[in-house]
Amino acid sequence: MRAQFTKEEHIRTSAPVRSSDQRQIKATILQQFPALEEYIEEIMPKKDSLIMCKCKDNIQVLVGPAPDNEFIFFQCRQGPWLPTLRLLHQYPDILPKFRVDRGAIRFVLSGANIMAPGLTSPGGHMDPVPAESLVGIFAEGKEHALAIGVTTMSSEQIAADNKGIAVENTHWLKDGMWTLRSLAP
Repeated sequence: MRAQFTKEEHIRTSAPVRSSDQRQIKATILQQFPALEEYIEEIMPKKDSLIMCKCKDNIQVLVGPAPDNEFIFFQCRQGPWLPTLRLLHQYPDILPKFRVDRGAIRFVLSGANIMAPGLTSPGGHMDPVPAESLVGIFAEGKEHALAIGVTTMSSEQIAADNKGIAVENTHWLKDGMWTLRSLAP
């Protein structure tokens, strides 16, 4: 589920999304992220065309409208649509929040999975979520998210066990998706 590309050559094709497909994608995204309801027209305006990029390893990236042409969502294989960190920075309340302590920051920024002690120690915090939930990973003392991940167990179970991998890191600051930034058609 990781966004494992690091260079533009990983993008094989890009094409405008047909309006019928755009409506379907928008409906799916709203179903996954109800908190985006009031912002969806800003992110995916009806009159503007989106671009779909097909990448290596069955990753699809949805590129927002001009003039920015920023990556806004990505999808691995036929899985759920995941917001990019740039979108999460603009709309921080679309995902439940997990906060890691200061000691975990450098590991998360290098793509490591988030371990339970980094969330349960002083400085850590978890919104209540079930297992396999998409969450924004924030850092103690920082305003913006540094990663997006999927929980391996519920927040209650993470707190009770306090060991092992709590969140699989899927997209983090300075990874391939972040550094590629955008595509101009």
